[in-house]
Amino acid sequence: MLFGKIDYINLLPFHVFLKRSSLSFSFKSACNHNKAVPSTINKKFKKRRVDAAFISSIESNRKGITPLNLGIVAKAEVHSVLIKQGEPKNDPASATSNVLAHVLGLKGEVFIGDRALKLYLENPEVYTDLGKEWHERFGLPFVFGRLCVNHHQTFYKKLAKHFGQTRIKIPMYILNAYAKERGIAPCDIKAYLTLISYTIGTKEKKALKLFFKKAKKIL
Repeated sequence: MLFGKIDYINLLPFHVFLKRSSLSFSFKSACNHNKAVPSTINKKFKKRRVDAAFISSIESNRKGITPLNLGIVAKAEVHSVLIKQGEPKNDPASATSNVLAHVLGLKGEVFIGDRALKLYLENPEVYTDLGKEWHERFGLPFVFGRLCVNHHQTFYKKLAKHFGQTRIKIPMYILNAYAKERGIAPCDIKAYLTLISYTIGTKEKKALKLFFKKAKKIL
């Protein structure tokens, strides 16, 4: 089984969950082999080079895709999906965030992921937080990605359910490793993760429906 891994801090709890699980070494190794930015994972999933992955929400709405009730959710502000006012420029690593900027009628350069989080922490006044902007306008969380499945649905449904029921504590050695690699302090990583949730419930489904409706008008 091949799982597509987005190696961003927002999915760190899920990666720790997999690392601690009783899943085979070959499965865990394959996850690291298939890691990439969201836009690349979208392509791998579409070409069925991976069996499952967290793919961009906008891509998860296509025909023939099976999404599960697990995703990357910004409760309100998110700090890692930003736009800097000015000349429009998409982030090549993203799909959903670029569309979200258009849905919100915001023009400028889009930044996502750990790079965006670092930029925000260094100078928050320069950027507009797209998660916060969405929440202020519609009073809903925003789902940036969904766990979707090509093959082995039963396995991944059980995995998603187990993750949703498990309280994840990030070990300090992993926090320190990410902090050193990404140039973001451990305390800032921990604070950032409090902004993220993973279960897609009633509010999240309502937010997705609204986003897809608005995105359809501009795509």
